[in-house]
Amino acid sequence: MNTPVVLQVAATPDSPALVLRPWRMEDIAALVEVGRDPALRQWANSVVDNAADGARWVEAQQRGWAVGERFGFAVLEAQPGSIREQLVGNVVLKEVTSGKPEAEVGYWTAAHARGRGVAPRALEALTSWAFDTFEADGLKRLKLLHQVDNLASCRVAQKSRYDFDSILPAAPPSFPRDGHLHIRRTGA
Repeated sequence: MNTPVVLQVAATPDSPALVLRPWRMEDIAALVEVGRDPALRQWANSVVDNAADGARWVEAQQRGWAVGERFGFAVLEAQPGSIREQLVGNVVLKEVTSGKPEAEVGYWTAAHARGRGVAPRALEALTSWAFDTFEADGLKRLKLLHQVDNLASCRVAQKSRYDFDSILPAAPPSFPRDGHLHIRRTGA
């Protein structure tokens, strides 16, 4: 998929509009700043400590797009009175393979944006895009995994109509505790 994809999420009475777009090198400073959050570090699989880590992370996101197997989006929020957008999160569609009926989604939200509906709104946009784009290639369901004690992620899954499916055993080091598997099927 070589055409840049930008997804728009309309503003709500309580939340500004969101823009989801592929990660860029210009996002590194904001990514490093967001990555300092202890709660994010607890749940994220990869940690960005500095600009070099940030560059490697963004390059990995760009490679995923180039190969067509992983589609990471920076989630940005327009700031009132500013022409700049502020980084508020990340959503990703991964493990996409033509003919394979399932793929996985993931997300995180910056500390300053939590509790404002960013993750469910961004995840809904990603989910709709994924099914619209890949259903003809066989995509029928999306899976969402989170650790059992990540209650905020469980709420995001439920708000986004990802039904609880099962408990998954821990798989250290990337998944150190048992987890929940949530599933959303096309048309749900």
